[in-house]
Amino acid sequence: MSVLSVNKNSFVNEVINSDKTVIVDFWASWCGPCKMLSPIVDEIAQEHPEIKVCKVNVDDEPELAQSFRIMSIPTLIVFKGGKTVSSSVGLRPKSEIEAMIK
Repeated sequence: MSVLSVNKNSFVNEVINSDKTVIVDFWASWCGPCKMLSPIVDEIAQEHPEIKVCKVNVDDEPELAQSFRIMSIPTLIVFKGGKTVSSSVGLRPKSEIEAMIK
């Protein structure tokens, strides 16, 4: 499955109301660790079709980032049934991210 770019208008529909587990990557184009994490997130999206993978650009969506108290990026948040079940801040290996979505 491809990675969806979401904004404050599509977030509730794509993430909160999703019947799948959703992992959201909060990132910015100027962020080095975000650039390093991006291919890992893309791989997870390809290898786990049962998971919905979304990205939120914190520069484009400051209100959305603030609503989830994003202080550092990259931040990954996993949602199940519209609720946050786990999160991580900073660059993480693929195995740790996959463990978050189990």
